[in-house]
Amino acid sequence: MAFASVMVPLDPGPCSSDRLHLACDLARQFDAFLIGVAAREALPHRFYGRGAYINQSTVDCAGSRLDQELARLGAEFRRACGQRERAEWRVARQDPMTFLTQQARAADLVVLSRYQDEAVEDWCACIEPGEAILRLGRPVLLVPPGIRTLAARRIVVAWKDAREARRTLSDALPFLRTADVVLLVEVADEDDGTIRDVARYLGHQGVSCTLLRRPISSRGIAAEILGVAQSERADLLIAGAYGHTRMRGLIFGSVTQALLERTPVCSLMSH
Repeated sequence: MAFASVMVPLDPGPCSSDRLHLACDLARQFDAFLIGVAAREALPHRFYGRGAYINQSTVDCAGSRLDQELARLGAEFRRACGQRERAEWRVARQDPMTFLTQQARAADLVVLSRYQDEAVEDWCACIEPGEAILRLGRPVLLVPPGIRTLAARRIVVAWKDAREARRTLSDALPFLRTADVVLLVEVADEDDGTIRDVARYLGHQGVSCTLLRRPISSRGIAAEILGVAQSERADLLIAGAYGHTRMRGLIFGSVTQALLERTPVCSLMSH
């Protein structure tokens, strides 16, 4: 089992280049097919409102700028791929999140940037990583600013006996099987034995791991997990994403929200 296809969305934002570089690196590591995607509405309804009057010259100008921007991103993708033949560029005049949700059917793994402050004009802000995790039906690799490669040699798994954690653990097996160190971490006051059961499961998958259980402290669960990742010099954190949508908003558990916003290393999440 490996990642046979990796997808990465591009945009004019400051982190797009790093994200693309990392996705190319992963595609080489796993000998995977690489899919680059980009989409945007020339005049997004969220800014102008449906039914608003916009004269034709404005529409034409916006469309021309959009075509130029998408062409530039396509050229950037092809440069990053170099001589790589197993790659494909997909583009559309469409809402970015809607397009990515549709195209994710073709990928084993989707590479996105972690939550960060973006300029209002950066239309990739339309792709919220939390929303993507809930909608794509694929594992999402979240990349912090400034990270361009991922060796995934030292991995911390944040375990909680819940559906999302089980799903993510299974999705992460291609990384886990090639890691040098896998640390299975549970932050809980009581030992119910589930973490040892998970260790046996990983053993059946050819993955050796070390178990670590931490009590819940005043720092909070997320801080404990991030503290372990930092002290163990982890380069990948694996965690389930606990959340749902309500009234067009995103409702996440406090731990998931903290990891989405503050994780200093790459993190793999599934829902």
